[in-house]
Amino acid sequence: MRPFTFNKAESVTKALSGKREAAQYIAGGTNLLDLMKKHIAQPESLVDVTTALSNKIESDKNGIRIGAMVRNSALTVDKNILDDFPLIAKAILTGASPQIRNMASTGGNILQRTRCPYFYDVTAPCNKRNPGSGCSAIKGDNRMSAIIGYSDQCVAVHPSDMCVALAALDASVEIIDKDQKKKSILFKDFHRLPGDTPHLDNNLPDGALIQSIEIPQNAFAKNCAYLKIRDRDSYAFALVSVAAALELSGGKIRAARLASGGVAHKPWRWYEAEDFLKGKEATLANFEEAAEIAVKGIKPLSSNGYKVSMLRGAIVTALEECVN
Repeated sequence: MRPFTFNKAESVTKALSGKREAAQYIAGGTNLLDLMKKHIAQPESLVDVTTALSNKIESDKNGIRIGAMVRNSALTVDKNILDDFPLIAKAILTGASPQIRNMASTGGNILQRTRCPYFYDVTAPCNKRNPGSGCSAIKGDNRMSAIIGYSDQCVAVHPSDMCVALAALDASVEIIDKDQKKKSILFKDFHRLPGDTPHLDNNLPDGALIQSIEIPQNAFAKNCAYLKIRDRDSYAFALVSVAAALELSGGKIRAARLASGGVAHKPWRWYEAEDFLKGKEATLANFEEAAEIAVKGIKPLSSNGYKVSMLRGAIVTALEECVN
């Protein structure tokens, strides 16, 4: 780890004014410190924002606002989350370890770097770490890599479980830029596909801070599920995950939400499958048809074709859990 300076910002204004080129913000540090130890991230300075940002969860008739410094563990026990947005808690409880959930912040979780063994191996070519050097995973070990939305520049997948639930619930990211102007970014537009710029994971402007996450009120609280399939039960990233939520009325589906992790460079929404389910009966046959629609046209890599059938089954199982 290279030497660096450390400053603690007491307010957003001081954090923004203290952020310089080659400096990075730090909150829980559960991802950034790993990157620094492996010499992947080498900031000259760290700006601690733990006391500058809100750690409050605020609810009203329009939805809920989650401060950027709310710890992941706090979201799993908050009454308003459990009553109105339980999908968030279900997703977080499948992720990482209790120790990391106690440290990780909401804002930091969203900003995690995508996971790939070659990204963390500084001896291997990686366009995400060193643009233009090549993607080792395309012809290498791509068992855990993307099956959709990838490019010939990068096949890494997004690691967060919480983000999959946020994508399903149409959240938005509230930010403040380096000129102290507040902006809102729809969650579906926050993370990026790799394209020709795989080193860019998201659309957060340079020097900006995430202030909060806002989720609009919805009718999915009673019928939602989060399913995560992984190599081991504890502290493992998803091979495939599914966030499913249904709004039901008289046995019919008024609205549906389906999102997945472990399949793409960003949390992936299955919009066509959602549209198919709208107005249909909540039956196994319709769930199976929705899963077929989702996997249609997927082109896996050399070693991750198993994810297609795994995803198909996970979608059906998650939808069944929503109504059982």
